[in-house]
Amino acid sequence: MPSPRIPALRPGDQLASATGTTRVIVIRAPQEVTGPVECGGSPMVPAQDAPAAQPAGQTPDTLIGKRYVDPADTLELLCTASGTGHLTYGGKPLAVKPPKALPASD
Repeated sequence: MPSPRIPALRPGDQLASATGTTRVIVIRAPQEVTGPVECGGSPMVPAQDAPAAQPAGQTPDTLIGKRYVDPADTLELLCTASGTGHLTYGGKPLAVKPPKALPASD
């Protein structure tokens, strides 16, 4: 049985959690997609196809304004709406990208 085709990711794509309120924008995408982008274990869907927002009340796992990257640094996502569920790509967790150090000014 063939595996389902994973859609290509392109910078500017907007994705949303199928089970929560997390929303992201793709900043950088790999040349070859090796797995789905997931939130809380469920594949993320195009933002326009996302269900209505779930009620708030839980502590978010993804934080608005943070950038998330995969271990190979080929995928970068910008969180535009906080929500529950950790982000993964191809089964591997995404980490918060550390801020760039600014040059010292004397």
